Amino acid sequence: MDTKTEFMEEQQMFGHPKGLFYLFFAELWERFSFYGMRALLTLYMVNVIFEALAARDYAAAAVYSSYGSLVYASTVVGGRISDTILGMRKSIFLGGVLMALGHFVLAIENNMAFYLALALIVVGNGFFKPNISTFVGSLYRDGDPRKDSGFVIFYMGINIGGFAAPLLCGWLGSEYGWHYGFGLAGIGMLTGLIFFWNGIRKNVFGDKGMPPSEEVLEKKVVGIKQRVLVPVLAFAAAPVIALLLSSYRPLGAEGTFFEDQNIVNVIFKLVGVTILVYLGYIMYKATLDERKKLFMAVLITFFMTIFWGFHELSGSVITLFAERNVNLSIVDAAQTNALNSMYIIILSIPISLLFTYLSKKNLNPRTPYKFGMGLAFAGISFYILALSGGSADENGMVPFSYLLIMYFLISVGELFMSPVGLSKITDLSPKRIVAFMMGVWFLSSAFAFQVVGFIGKQLAVESDDANVGGFESLDIYINGFELIAQYALGAAVIVLVTAPLMKRLMGNVH
Repeated sequence: MDTKTEFMEEQQMFGHPKGLFYLFFAELWERFSFYGMRALLTLYMVNVIFEALAARDYAAAAVYSSYGSLVYASTVVGGRISDTILGMRKSIFLGGVLMALGHFVLAIENNMAFYLALALIVVGNGFFKPNISTFVGSLYRDGDPRKDSGFVIFYMGINIGGFAAPLLCGWLGSEYGWHYGFGLAGIGMLTGLIFFWNGIRKNVFGDKGMPPSEEVLEKKVVGIKQRVLVPVLAFAAAPVIALLLSSYRPLGAEGTFFEDQNIVNVIFKLVGVTILVYLGYIMYKATLDERKKLFMAVLITFFMTIFWGFHELSGSVITLFAERNVNLSIVDAAQTNALNSMYIIILSIPISLLFTYLSKKNLNPRTPYKFGMGLAFAGISFYILALSGGSADENGMVPFSYLLIMYFLISVGELFMSPVGLSKITDLSPKRIVAFMMGVWFLSSAFAFQVVGFIGKQLAVESDDANVGGFESLDIYINGFELIAQYALGAAVIVLVTAPLMKRLMGNVH
């Protein structure tokens, strides 16, 4: 059957495989659940879980960073299990069920239930997140010109979910109680699963996403079929991860300070050292040309980690800043988490068209320059927040406009860095280790949350007053934002100054 006949016979919608739109809505609702919960998480920890502690900000930062690190690290394990045992369909469904359970368990007012809920979301995300994006790619044949636009449609769903979730979950949490917001996030995840199941029922995915073989599923390990063993181990992992997340313990009177390390931090330090040693070994064995490009791949990953470390403060420090020191009238603190996705939706097409126009004029900046500019936008965005202190009223509250400008700038920075970074990793990595380098790239988001945790602890507001705010917190945040701006701008200068050298190392990779 020729290509034209295949194209005509596949189930289509708006010129794309029909399955794309079922995955679009499944991912939209999954991201709705994820970002809806994230918008409430830090506020819930500070105001409920750790309310009685003077070091509540410190404790919340510690748990938030550990949770975020594990969420992204779990995708490496979940992706591998999908490739070798379950296949994408079963992995997505298992992950969705675990995440929905996690969101609903968050609606239980109990501290151990809280940690178990986070653990269920961590394990579920590991199965769901790496597979649904891969599933989209599998709907298109190699060389299909529709593939890129298909991913644009798919990622628009991510940002629609990321925009709507904080607004709705934040409103419910504020008006009716935290657990209603978490409950809506759970309903969102179930809705996504229903869309996915409906796509399977209507056979819009054809033969895509199936397990490697039926024999693999039926293979017994310790007397249990793998199709049963994997879900059992996934559920069994949740209590273990819950224990890891709860390993921060108050050490002083009334929880005035916490341990500087927990098991999660130690694990990530060991993983980081191991990866660096292995990369050193790979570079030693590589040819000179491979070594140059691989060094650039590592540099790009490093600078992306720094950017995400600052960017992900939106769900922690910046949310607390919004609650305590920003005059909010239209939205509440949790709902400000929608601003990033709003700007990404608005700016994606114009910036894409800008790069296309510059390419036609042979003026499109090479990757190092885009990364330098992205970090510069991030630095300027935090400098804007630092300047907001000069406009504070007598209660230490600053105008909402500063937050709007900050999110606009950091969103522009994200569009300069994130879309190009992933493709450049595949271009710069030797073919024999592309999969490993992709794993390192995704782990960079996990390590970014270690940066988030470190900064969150430095900007922790310690007070016996649960309603802390005013100039007490404003001074801490403003000084912290100025320091972040200096680090981000310093990194940008380093990238831009060394960009000509990096261009030579990249060779013909643009």
